[in-house]
Amino acid sequence: MNEITPLERRADGGPGPIRRTALHDTLVSHLRDMIIEGDLSPGTRLHEGQLGEQLGVSRTPLREAIKYLASEGLVELVPSRGAVVKRFSAKDVHDMLTVLQTLEELAGRLACDAASDAGIAEVRALHDEMVRRYKIGDRLQYYKLNQQIHSAIVQLAENAALADMHGVLQTRLKRIRFIGHEGPEKWAAAVAEHDEMIVALEARDKVKLSEVLGRHLMNAWERVRASV
Repeated sequence: MNEITPLERRADGGPGPIRRTALHDTLVSHLRDMIIEGDLSPGTRLHEGQLGEQLGVSRTPLREAIKYLASEGLVELVPSRGAVVKRFSAKDVHDMLTVLQTLEELAGRLACDAASDAGIAEVRALHDEMVRRYKIGDRLQYYKLNQQIHSAIVQLAENAALADMHGVLQTRLKRIRFIGHEGPEKWAAAVAEHDEMIVALEARDKVKLSEVLGRHLMNAWERVRASV
């Protein structure tokens, strides 16, 4: 397995030392971003001492943050080896994306009937900001907005069971979905699909939105399959 090497603070504000007392949510978010961006790659052992020194936090909040990430499925607690960044097989990824596709197709249909105009306007605002981030090349913030849009459409469906199942899979696929935007052609294709989504949602065209969401998830597999 890979060992963690010290990370330098990046000019864009990426992973580096946390110099103030870290609240649980801040530390969880920071570690999650490190996993998403590949600074902590699949198979990496999470040494509490080394990570704590790197991030400027004590072992107790770090241990709790790691446990939380394990509950999300991003970290695996391996007997006698400790915490390890979860490594998913190609079949794992394909299976999860297949289920996620079905959930989002259903969410698209339900959202077109159940969503308020205000709710749709909120998704439009997220979309516009996502496109702005795309144009300036802010990949991590683009990705986060992208995921917020998918979650927001699911929330508009007003189905708690659907939202719960979707949330679990979306969290486990965070790193995989992030690498699906690597390269200008893949990134542009994903943005174009999101353009179709917002148009269909605003038109409350349930057939079109469901089709676009399903196609987007199928294409997500094609964009990542060579990397898993």
